[in-house]
Amino acid sequence: MDGTFLNNMGDFNRELYKDVKKVLKEKGVVFAPVTGKQCERVEELFGDDSEDLWILGDSATRIKHNGEFVYESLLSNKLGLEIIELLEEISLDHTIIACTRSGAVIKETLSPEEAAIVRRSYAQVRQVSDFNEITEDFVKITIHDPALKCFETREKLSRFFESAYIVASEAAWIDIANANVHKGTTVEHLQSLLNVTPEETMAFGDGYNDLELMTRAKYSFAVRNAVQELKDAANFITRSNEEDAVMKTIIEILSLQ
Repeated sequence: MDGTFLNNMGDFNRELYKDVKKVLKEKGVVFAPVTGKQCERVEELFGDDSEDLWILGDSATRIKHNGEFVYESLLSNKLGLEIIELLEEISLDHTIIACTRSGAVIKETLSPEEAAIVRRSYAQVRQVSDFNEITEDFVKITIHDPALKCFETREKLSRFFESAYIVASEAAWIDIANANVHKGTTVEHLQSLLNVTPEETMAFGDGYNDLELMTRAKYSFAVRNAVQELKDAANFITRSNEEDAVMKTIIEILSLQ
């Protein structure tokens, strides 16, 4: 959603979305946000419009529909804590967001500025003095690094590459999920649930964590502000996130059907 559906203020054109909803309903098309944001945060963003959405949230590790989780894939508690231990050895300057079924967990020592950034994407947040207090399995682990060293940090996690899916979506963010769980595999699961083919699917993205997503849709679009690698992977280039690219493209494409 960030950098693709949402504008640079973290919001979207709500009047235009009313038109999109109408067109989607007329054409019998499902709208599914696929995002690193917590599912509950997506529900907050859309408000009453979240009804009937298929939310592929928490970095696409979970699918939520009408208040019910219909799919999830978790990192074991043991593996998640091992990854967090290494992340803390690498640096204490980046922000670790440890996500479980009950919400996102951050350290009590986190600055108010970083805590505010976390709350942009997570509706349910609690603080701990030590991540070892977590006894649940992990939905995902996310890193925010104001120093923009996430590509380097990812390489330092190489010993976990076979046991977890680790992607730096950009220089400031890393997402860590269960092995082979990413936007592509979770969209494939949703397509199976809804009996929809890639030829009947539109997908939009802007970052490195959207590369697998592009393989699941014949109508794959990179927004104009996307990284070059995603533009190369997509079948089409559309407007930027600041120009309501996703919604305008949906209306234009569906009007041709």
